[in-house]
Amino acid sequence: MGFKCGIVGLPNVGKSTLFNALTRTAAAQAANFPFCTIEPNVGEVSVPDPRLEKLAALAASKQIIPTRLTFVDIAGLVRGASKGEGLGNQFLANIREVDAVAHVLRCFENDDVTHVEGRVDPLADADTIETELMLADLDSVEKRLANLSRKLRGGDKEAAQQDRLLRVAREALEAGRPARTVAVDAEDERAWRMLTLLTAKPVLYVCNVEEASAATGNAWSAKVAERAAAEGAASVVISAAIEEEVAQLADAERAEFLDALGLEEAGLDRLIRAGYGLLDLITYFTVGPKEARAWTIPVGTKAPQAAGVIHGDFEKGFIRAETIAYADFVGCGGEQGAKEAGKMRLEGKEYVVADGDVLHFRFAT
Repeated sequence: MGFKCGIVGLPNVGKSTLFNALTRTAAAQAANFPFCTIEPNVGEVSVPDPRLEKLAALAASKQIIPTRLTFVDIAGLVRGASKGEGLGNQFLANIREVDAVAHVLRCFENDDVTHVEGRVDPLADADTIETELMLADLDSVEKRLANLSRKLRGGDKEAAQQDRLLRVAREALEAGRPARTVAVDAEDERAWRMLTLLTAKPVLYVCNVEEASAATGNAWSAKVAERAAAEGAASVVISAAIEEEVAQLADAERAEFLDALGLEEAGLDRLIRAGYGLLDLITYFTVGPKEARAWTIPVGTKAPQAAGVIHGDFEKGFIRAETIAYADFVGCGGEQGAKEAGKMRLEGKEYVVADGDVLHFRFAT
């Protein structure tokens, strides 16, 4: 399990170029005109994690299987999308299916690439997108409230909860605040998620800068970073043009190319890390002679549920988890060394899995 990230933005901000580069495909047509992406393109990438390679080397694993990240390139929104302008309604439906939304913002000048509103202003672009999503949410909330009236008259408790949450959402949206700003009690969290409000999803701002600013960002990306910090969102600086070049290089050439540009890593790595942090995700590993594999889970996941990511039967029949911290596995030269040093622990159903844990699950069939 990785996570699914929807890439949104106004036309011609570099969305499809970035998508093509990140997924190393030419599935999305990157062209200098609006709506070149008619259907959402979906691409999967491996999540880079140097820990997995070290574990595989120690265990002499025949196969390395990283976790995966899914990108969904959603066609360019425009002002009025919530009312069906452009190809709006279709795009808004696609956004409901993702875990997080990456707003690609144009933070570069280029007279050869037209801007749909004739200017470069990433904060205004972000406002346009956010406004359209909020208007779409408000329309959805109003329709749902109207449809609940009969169930409410019948005393349906679930309908009463939905009605209460929808009214809270409407109050926020009418005040110009996205749904993610609403504080929800623990007992309401599941029902709140089931509302699938577009603006309830975590946001990652992706600042697409010119090549010269890829390492340091620029004045526009600095303003976006300030906005993200104020909202509790995340931001990352990427040059889609550079990512496009990086995607075409062999692994051996990639590090040298990035180093020459003053970059320690590719934009994909930064984007993944920002996304993981935004969604509170961590990685655990299963390691053996057959394969070394990474698994992604939310922070706070207990051992049985972590086992369930591999297979439902593992969770149902969970007995215990043989657990070795990553540092101990590496420091002791592998599983056997960790066992001999007393570093392997037997953890039960209440154990909260830590990032980097190497786990072997025992379960009843």
